[in-house]
Amino acid sequence: MPTAYITAPPSAAPDLAAALVEERLAACVNRFDCHSTFRWEGEVVQEDEVVLLAKTTDERYDELVARVEEAHPYDVPCIERFDEADALDSFESWIADAVR
Repeated sequence: MPTAYITAPPSAAPDLAAALVEERLAACVNRFDCHSTFRWEGEVVQEDEVVLLAKTTDERYDELVARVEEAHPYDVPCIERFDEADALDSFESWIADAVR
């Protein structure tokens, strides 16, 4: 089962997380505050952001990415895929049921 790693501004993160769960694209989205330093348009930028960890299925992953790209306020949103190799069977079953 994949987990999507997404960063978003604090003002957009709650609505984005809720939309992914309400639309059954993710079973759960964990949110963590973070401070990011990155290069944007030739400048080093420091911003407060929120990391979203969205638990989904292989079947729904592409739809989740498309929805994040549609709703995200950034021109280039951070969306990375992590595959969980050792999740509990019961947890994987719960995710599969939640994103049907």
